[in-house]
Amino acid sequence: MPQPTPRMTLVLGGARSGKSAYAETLIEACPGPWLYLATAQAFDDEMVDRIAQHRARRPEAWRTRNVPLALPEAVAEAEGPVLVDCLTLWLTNLILAEADLEEATAQLVAACTRAPGPLVLVGNEVGLGIVPDNALARRFRDAAGRLHQRLAAEADRVVLTVAGLPLIVKPGASA
Repeated sequence: MPQPTPRMTLVLGGARSGKSAYAETLIEACPGPWLYLATAQAFDDEMVDRIAQHRARRPEAWRTRNVPLALPEAVAEAEGPVLVDCLTLWLTNLILAEADLEEATAQLVAACTRAPGPLVLVGNEVGLGIVPDNALARRFRDAAGRLHQRLAAEADRVVLTVAGLPLIVKPGASA
């Protein structure tokens, strides 16, 4: 029997690890309506295709709100089951906008800790590879690591997806 979805779950994984599909199943296990807070921006054809694939996978019952920068505000306003996909794209958007990453991170963590849930957050685990060869990539990797650590500390459950398999890193209590 599946466990109830906790109030806050952080799902991390590498590219094409199955993290988004797994996160969607967690939210779909809850009574709807379901809200998808999307942070991606379609700057090229490849990203347009990725976004379309994600949308096609979700049933029509999902509501989608595009929030490339205003993620903390969207989490604070949301009601019902919420999926955030993805934290690392949100960080990329902040870096491109030259935003204050520490302040934005603090705002997001605060909004997530106040959210009634269930809230499922998806992020790319980018710290398992080699040290990037340029300052911007290192700044991004470090910011992602700090964001994930702060959210993991607050999350009821943390899951790492590998090859489509969810590995429970922090079991947490059920909601």
